[in-house]
Amino acid sequence: MKWKRLCCVQKKILNRNLIYFIIFFFITSCSSVPKYPSNACKIFGERYLWYKHAKKSSEKYGAPIHIILAFVNKESGFNRWAKPKRTKLFKVLPYKRPSSSFGYSQAVKKTWELYKTETDNPIALRARFKDSVMFIGWYISKTNKINKIPLSDSYRQYLNYYLGWGNYAKQAYKTDKKAIIFAKSVEKQSKIYKSQLRECQKSLDRNKYIIF
Repeated sequence: MKWKRLCCVQKKILNRNLIYFIIFFFITSCSSVPKYPSNACKIFGERYLWYKHAKKSSEKYGAPIHIILAFVNKESGFNRWAKPKRTKLFKVLPYKRPSSSFGYSQAVKKTWELYKTETDNPIALRARFKDSVMFIGWYISKTNKINKIPLSDSYRQYLNYYLGWGNYAKQAYKTDKKAIIFAKSVEKQSKIYKSQLRECQKSLDRNKYIIF
């Protein structure tokens, strides 16, 4: 009887440890933030499926992969749960968020709904990398059509992304120093990503099979 009880206790411990391991595995493997967010090759080496998703967006909408990646980096830092910081009431109490921006792309609800409608993709999620890079590709393509900004112009493309098509057309960036600073940082990062991808993109294209 003692032996049977001991076996039952050991099984329970093993099952519990197995559950803990599975939970830990999914938490670590599904973590949204890469270890080296400033290196495109290391990002895609760590998250190969992200490369496949970014490439698919690029092929569909014409937006360069390095620009798509720079947008994600700037907007959310690759944090799928990213949201704008809450404003402060009386400079102390946490209050409303300044916008409905959310996820990898920091798309606002209204623009995200437009994207889902135009692309016939009702189940797209802002916290999913695949949907986010497709959204960014779509937005860059729309900017090209609406405001005639070249797909490869990361600086002016980001100004449109940050300000919106209407505000860009009104040249709102001339009085928005923050927009200019952000656009320049995206331009700089996109150039770095572009240079890095020259070294590893052929290897990434050859790597067709992956487990995780």
